[in-house]
Amino acid sequence: MKTQELLTLQGLHQYLKSLPAIILDKLYNHPAACLATFRELSQLAKHYVMRTLFTIQAIPTSTISAWVNSQHQKEHQAALNQLTEIRIWQSHTLPGGMQGIKLNESFRANLKTALCGGGESWYGPQLSKADKYQFTSEALDLKSKERWECVLHYLVGAGEDLALSGEIQSLLNNCGLVSKNGITAAGFQFLLLDRPSQVWYILLQYLDSAESLGMDLVEILSFLFQLSYSTFGQNYSTEGLTQTQLTCLQHMREIGLVVQRKRKDMKFYPTQLAINLASGAKQEELDHSKSSGYIIVETNYRLYAYTESPLDIALVALFCEMMYRLPGLCVGLITRESVQQAFTNGITANKIINFIRTHAHPEAKKKTPIVPSTIIDQLYLWELERGRLSCSDGVLYNQILSSSDFEALRKYADDMGVLLWASPAKRLLVVNRDGHNHVKHFWKRNKQKD
Repeated sequence: MKTQELLTLQGLHQYLKSLPAIILDKLYNHPAACLATFRELSQLAKHYVMRTLFTIQAIPTSTISAWVNSQHQKEHQAALNQLTEIRIWQSHTLPGGMQGIKLNESFRANLKTALCGGGESWYGPQLSKADKYQFTSEALDLKSKERWECVLHYLVGAGEDLALSGEIQSLLNNCGLVSKNGITAAGFQFLLLDRPSQVWYILLQYLDSAESLGMDLVEILSFLFQLSYSTFGQNYSTEGLTQTQLTCLQHMREIGLVVQRKRKDMKFYPTQLAINLASGAKQEELDHSKSSGYIIVETNYRLYAYTESPLDIALVALFCEMMYRLPGLCVGLITRESVQQAFTNGITANKIINFIRTHAHPEAKKKTPIVPSTIIDQLYLWELERGRLSCSDGVLYNQILSSSDFEALRKYADDMGVLLWASPAKRLLVVNRDGHNHVKHFWKRNKQKD
C-alpha cells in the first residue's frame, strides 16, 4: 500500500526563508512585515536585532562572537543563522578586509518606525469614519465562523450549496486536502489542527498560488501583516489599497478573515482570525474552552454525537455509519466497512482515535481512557488487515517432474532471497522478476547434467 504524504505546516520563518532575496528586500519596506518577522525570532536573535538597531556602521563578526561566552556558542550560531537566512543581518566587508555584519537598512528603518512611531500610519488602511451599521464583536465572530465553516464543509463534501468562488475552490483542490474521491489523509489531519493553524496553512497555499493568480506577493503579504495588527471591531477604509490588495480582500472575506457588508462597500472589519495571524499566541486553549466536545463512544461500537452542526456530523460520518438523527443528537455505529472506507481515503486508525479524543464530550473526558480500549484495539486490528496481502511481480515455475529437482530449485531460489512462494505438494514455485534469470540458468544447468 502506497504511503500518502501528510500535511506539513511551515512557520513564518521557514516560509520567509524560502522566498527570493528580492522579495524579502521589498517586503522589509513595510513596517508591519518587519514587526511580524521580528516577533518570530528567538529571544537571542531579538536581542541581537535590538543591539544593532541604532548602530549604523557594520560590526566585526569577532565582536559579535564575543557577546556570548563559550558555553552558549551553539545558541549564538543558531541566532546568527536565523538572522542571515532571512536577510535581516547581511555580510559586510570592513576597511582592511575584516568581515562584519550589518543590519538590513530597509528592515532597520521600518522596524524603528513600527517600534518608535513617527511618519505616516503604518498599521493598515486609513481608519474609516464611524459606521451607523457598525458590527458588534459577536456579529463579527459569528460571520467569521460561518465563512470559515464554508471552507471546512467543502473539504468534507457537505458544502455543495455553500458559495465559494472558483479561486478558493481551486486553492482547496490544489493544496492536497481533497481529491476526486473526497477528503485526503492530509485533509483529515488539517481538520484536527487548531483554528489558527488551519488559517495559516490555507494562507500559505494562497501565497504560493499568488503568481498563478497574477497577484503581487509582496502586496499580499504586507496587507495580511497590516490586518494582523489592526483593531478588532474597528472598521477600515479600502481607500489606498492596490488592485492586488482589493482582490485579496475579497478572498479573505470568503474565508472569514474580514467582514464586509457588501462586496462594493468601502469599509471592512478585520476578524479575530486575521488579527491572530501575527500575534504569536496559540489559541488552542481559547478554542477548546469556547467549544466543548460532543462525542461519546461506547464499548458496543455505538457513537453518540451531541451536535446539530452539519460539519460535525459530516466529520463523524467519515469513519462511522450513521443510524439515527434526533434533535441535538446523532447516533452512529463504528463498523468494519465504515472504517475500511476511511482507511481507503488515507485516514489512519491513529487519526480516528485522536479525533475522538480531541472532540470527546465532557462526560467522556471524565473516564480513563477517554476512548474505550476495545475500540482502540479493534481499529488497529482493522488497519492491520490492509497489510495482510502484498503484490509483487513474479515468475511461476511448474512442470517440475521430480521432488528432488523441485527441492534443489526451491533451495537455490530461497538462498538467493528471490523465492516468493512454493508448494511442495504441487511442485510449484514463484520467484521475483529480479531473480528469474539466475534461477532459470540454474535450472537449465541442472537439466543438462541430468
